[in-house]
Amino acid sequence: MDFKLTEEQQMLQETAARLVRDAYGFERREQFRQGDSGFSPAFWQQLAELGLTSVPFAEQYGGYAGSGVETLLIMTELGRGLCLEPYLPSVIHAGGLIQQLGSDAQKQTLLPQVANGQLQLAVALEEAQSHYQLHDVKTRAEAVEGGWTLNGRKSVVIAGQSADLILVSARVSGQQDDEAGISLFLVDPNGEGVRRRTFPTMDGRTACEIYLENALVSSAALLGAEGQALPALRYQQGRAIAAQCAEAVGSMEAACALTLDYLKTRKQFGQVIGKFQALQHRMVDMRIELDQATSMAMLAACMADQPDSVERSRALAAAKFIVVRAARFIADQGIQLHGGIGLTWEYMLSHHAKHLLMIARQFGDDDHHLQAFSALLEVA
Repeated sequence: MDFKLTEEQQMLQETAARLVRDAYGFERREQFRQGDSGFSPAFWQQLAELGLTSVPFAEQYGGYAGSGVETLLIMTELGRGLCLEPYLPSVIHAGGLIQQLGSDAQKQTLLPQVANGQLQLAVALEEAQSHYQLHDVKTRAEAVEGGWTLNGRKSVVIAGQSADLILVSARVSGQQDDEAGISLFLVDPNGEGVRRRTFPTMDGRTACEIYLENALVSSAALLGAEGQALPALRYQQGRAIAAQCAEAVGSMEAACALTLDYLKTRKQFGQVIGKFQALQHRMVDMRIELDQATSMAMLAACMADQPDSVERSRALAAAKFIVVRAARFIADQGIQLHGGIGLTWEYMLSHHAKHLLMIARQFGDDDHHLQAFSALLEVA
């Protein structure tokens, strides 16, 4: 197979890499993290001005009509810089759900605003008891005159604290773990009956819990057919997983580079520790894991936009499993080879390690995806 990038893809990659390199130093990231929004609105606007927020969308909505490969190129660079901006939840995940489920009017209204960076979205699918199962939904939606009332709680909504609209899954019929009867709604986080509790995540990002108490939304807030949102939720989570794998690869590349540089400069017993064969072997093991994860991230990127199938689901589950195992290994070994400094908040490696461990839990951990892969093998 030919894995060479086209000229346009190379330009896209260089644009994203240059932007992150010039605008996202570690010290500046810390300033962004401590800001009101938890990221840099100015950097978000730069992403939009360069057209990077429009890449996944169709041309009719002001997009670039990019594939999973273009998404991989952008997400890798954002991961390398530990960028805090909500590119994955807003552009990839929420934007993909609207593009798949939305009516023509909803797509014409919302997607151009997401593509040009004016509208920020978040996705609220998980609940305290759901444990990665998208069909385990307690939140209820009841039809009322002119719309719906929502009651329930959504957990760990990444970037929900600054979102203009939040896509909330709620059950319109059936029991808590039924696969049928789940709908998706556009919810104004500042609307009556909606409350947010904001908190920092372990990797420096910001998330929130959402409490819905008779929150009223209009009929136009329903995305897709009533009670039939689950297939789209699963499909778009697959696209989000592929993007997340690419982000993890960028972070792992940076962690490996930091570790190698440290081995070349740190001296012990009168010589740099990189000359010790045992440490060289551990560095090689890190690179082997990174290469394997990179290959699986590329596979996921190629499969992400394919029609839903057992083969697609199997490839994405395998990719997430391999990438998570590699992320844990590289985070652990990087800290071990650095020693105590690798854990300090002032050193960038600790933030990469925390981010990689956060990725290992979002959208399902390695055990969850190994089980999913095994079940899909039985189907095949």
